[in-house]
Amino acid sequence: MRTRHPADEDLILGRALETAWQHLTGTPPAGWSTAEPVNLPWNTRQLTDLARSRAPRPTWLVAVGHPDHPAIATVRIARTPAGVEEDITLTAGYRKDDTPPLQIIEPLAAALTAEHDLTTMLASLRAARGDLTIPPHFETPAVPISFTLGSAAVGEVGLAHALRPPLSLPPTRLGPSAESALHYPLGDGTHPQAWNVLQQLTEHLRRAAAADRR
Repeated sequence: MRTRHPADEDLILGRALETAWQHLTGTPPAGWSTAEPVNLPWNTRQLTDLARSRAPRPTWLVAVGHPDHPAIATVRIARTPAGVEEDITLTAGYRKDDTPPLQIIEPLAAALTAEHDLTTMLASLRAARGDLTIPPHFETPAVPISFTLGSAAVGEVGLAHALRPPLSLPPTRLGPSAESALHYPLGDGTHPQAWNVLQQLTEHLRRAAAADRR
């Protein structure tokens, strides 16, 4: 997922990641660092101070979860002409007898849109080890389940165009009608054809952006 914030002195980074972590695992991150092994307790103020001290250079960091709720994330923070951007990859693990909480993704997208300046979010699912360790052999790739376009990005594409993708299911509008984000369902994570659906969607959205640049 990506967020884009106005660059002001009251900005606290890491809260979008914290919100996603809470939704997916029920707890906040346990720790963070700029390299592994992770050795600092989770603290959004400290990571914000680090990113601010390094600006305009980008900052990369890693966060980990509690042992009973395996999760790991990487975050790249960068100062851009548009503001302060966070590029976040979060992976949560679930035991074999657990059902991944796919129903949480749309409420999470709504919360990130309303509270944390979400730009885009791609959610995907794959079969792998619940403890997030990687075996020394090929594993099946992830399959997308949804894509969310934040309200600012919808404004750049154009609401009318973004509401009419070449998909079988229409997007769900999130937030006030004047500043809607759009949440596009792509599947349940079991059919690799969802990658083709995602490609069709992104090409549809890019056509509008390309037309605006002409």
